[in-house]
Amino acid sequence: CQQVPRGGATAFPNLPSGPVNIQPQRGKAVLWPSVLADAPHSEDERTDHEALPVTKGEKFVANFWIHQYDFKSPFAKVCQR
Repeated sequence: CQQVPRGGATAFPNLPSGPVNIQPQRGKAVLWPSVLADAPHSEDERTDHEALPVTKGEKFVANFWIHQYDFKSPFAKVCQR
C-alpha cells in the first residue's frame, strides 16, 4: 500500500474551529465518535464528514463501527416477518 500522492482527504466541514481536511497516511487511522458525550443518543453534527476524491494513486479504507447497544435483535425480529 502506497501513500496517496494527491487527493483522498477526509473532510470535516462542520468543526467549530472551521473545516479540516485530513490527508491519508499509510499506517495511520482517524477515529471519532458520532454522538455527543453528554447525550449519547444524539448525533454530533460536527462529525459529519466526506471522503474527497483521490486524484492520483489509490486509497484503501476500513470502517469499524462500535455500537452502544444490541442492534441485531430488533432487526432480526423485523426480518422474520
